[in-house]
Amino acid sequence: MSSQDARAGQVGYYTGQTSTATKTDTPILNTPQSITVLTKEFIRDSAFTSIGEAVRYVPGVIPHQGEGNRDDVVIRGQRSNADFFVNGIRDDVQYYRDFYNIQRLEVLKGPDAMIFGRGGGGGIINRVTKEADGVPIREITVGGNTYPGARVQMDVGQAVTPDLAVRLNAFYENTESYRDFYKLERYGINPTVTYAPNDQTRIKLSYEYLHDDRTTDRGIPSQVRPGGALPLFAYRTDPSTFFGNPNLNYALTDVHIATGVIEHDFDNGLKVKNTSQYANYQKFYQNIFPGGAVNLADTSVNLSAYNNENDRQNLFNQTDFTYKVNTGFVRHTILFGGEVGHQSGLSFRQSGLFNGTTPSLAVNPLFPTSYVPVTFANRRNTVMGTTFNDANNTYKLDLGAVYLQDQIEITKYLQIIGGVRFDRFDLESRDRVTGAVFSRTDNLVSPRAGVVLKPVDNVSIYGSYSVSYLPSAGDQFSTLAAGTIVADPEKFENKEVGVKWELNPRLRVDAAVYELERTNQRFPDPNNAGFFILSGKTLTRGFETSVSGYITDQWQMIGGYAYTDARITGATSATITPGKRVGLVPYNTFSLWNRYNFNQSFGAGVGVIYYSDFYASSDDTVRLPSFTRVDAALYFRINNMWRAQLNVENVFNTKYISTADGNNNLTPGSPRVARVTATANF
Repeated sequence: MSSQDARAGQVGYYTGQTSTATKTDTPILNTPQSITVLTKEFIRDSAFTSIGEAVRYVPGVIPHQGEGNRDDVVIRGQRSNADFFVNGIRDDVQYYRDFYNIQRLEVLKGPDAMIFGRGGGGGIINRVTKEADGVPIREITVGGNTYPGARVQMDVGQAVTPDLAVRLNAFYENTESYRDFYKLERYGINPTVTYAPNDQTRIKLSYEYLHDDRTTDRGIPSQVRPGGALPLFAYRTDPSTFFGNPNLNYALTDVHIATGVIEHDFDNGLKVKNTSQYANYQKFYQNIFPGGAVNLADTSVNLSAYNNENDRQNLFNQTDFTYKVNTGFVRHTILFGGEVGHQSGLSFRQSGLFNGTTPSLAVNPLFPTSYVPVTFANRRNTVMGTTFNDANNTYKLDLGAVYLQDQIEITKYLQIIGGVRFDRFDLESRDRVTGAVFSRTDNLVSPRAGVVLKPVDNVSIYGSYSVSYLPSAGDQFSTLAAGTIVADPEKFENKEVGVKWELNPRLRVDAAVYELERTNQRFPDPNNAGFFILSGKTLTRGFETSVSGYITDQWQMIGGYAYTDARITGATSATITPGKRVGLVPYNTFSLWNRYNFNQSFGAGVGVIYYSDFYASSDDTVRLPSFTRVDAALYFRINNMWRAQLNVENVFNTKYISTADGNNNLTPGSPRVARVTATANF
């Protein structure tokens, strides 16, 4: 068995190749797409445990608040809470993922439907988890933070026989936060087994269970300005101030994911890989949150309330055939395969009435914590001027896909990639209140093409074109209605030119310019309630550059810069109109993490994150100011058994708004916090 690091050329902060972008083992240098890989070493050195913090070091990606209960991102101006994958399989339920079993985090930018199917308009995020590869590891890490909080995790694995390897990753965390009343308890376990009966065949089995119980927190509101002036800004309050009900704000998640993979090499240029996965997600969250801005007099802000149950079961099977063949002097790597899947679930929302009577509760913003009783119910009526239309439906999705791709090496200086995928997306939704059943079937054809010029072995210049579609049911596809069953899918079209340069065998610099257009977004039809005009459009133009790897044997670096101009070019509502900037998209972002080892026993790290100002939503009503955050770390190798590290986030205690979910749910950034970990290898 070969090690997982060796197969990907992964060392320190550098990764040499990935199969995720093409479904074939392809060097990143030769892939005509912008790709950022965050390795387990970088994630460990930065002390990140979640996607939301880690992606701040990925140019062009901005974390979204996600209503305080899920991973949610904006990639190249396109928001998604569903374009998440684990080992190449869709992991699209709304929850927070943990890094306890992470091998690397891969961020692929631009539409990826040829590989992943629907969605992925701005890009996708793929977690590659640790697997049993026969490399002996026995590692336990314990740590804590100054919120306070504690965390312990373990990684134990070895070869049992030359043909059989096992591995177990597990963790437990219990922590508070800089936000008042916040509590988090989560734990997970992930055993894996790899069996290689011969040199041509490998069988991998994995099961993961994750439990997450946390306080939901939608941050602070904005405040009205004199004379109705715009833009509005975040309400001036302490970063710890909690707007909600500590007894009622919570989210519960239980995730079970079982995966089996069979790979076989026929030794004649043909390889086959079959992956099967079953996942069961149980998700509930409840929010009492700021439902409007603080008034001008600084005396009142309204709270609103709701909860959601979003359970889902996923079953997927993918089969990939890869065939390498030469036709004369031309080399081909041909991929052909298919995917089938079934997804089913429940979408059940209940709106809240305070004291059982009113949908909003006015509180003093100086004391915005409420313990007023709230009655939750599935409502489709009007109460005190507020109209409710709560979801209460089951759904099932059957999908099937076939795809074909050819990577053509014409000479060592010229490579071409072309592919196409056909998806059949067959969705049915049943309203449990009315009994009405709505269904829609989409047949989607998604092409991709790219060319790679290599003037020298360590430099590539590429151009690419790709298309992706998002069916009218949206990212989470849980509800259909009369207006959406007749609406065509949204379309994403990306054109990109870039360059990649490996300055040394463990250091790569990338740069890309692109144009990404999104069309067929829905605008409510003013003459036909519940139906839509597909006139909405956005256009994103940008430039990204990144660096990852070893500057010297002692100095590692990862990060980059992005300029992103994401604009509304076709209205999607009366307030989201042409010319406005897309929400949560700064023009300029910069991030850079450095680690330097002074000797074998001592090292230090420093990171800088900069965002220029941006808007909380696409109506450009609330502006969030620019910020710069500096993080630092110290690393100690005590002996062959023990190592330790100290991380300090926000060294200069900068006050800033880190992200948002609309104009009145703004998340303050954390004040200075320290994290200490100690790791034993035995």
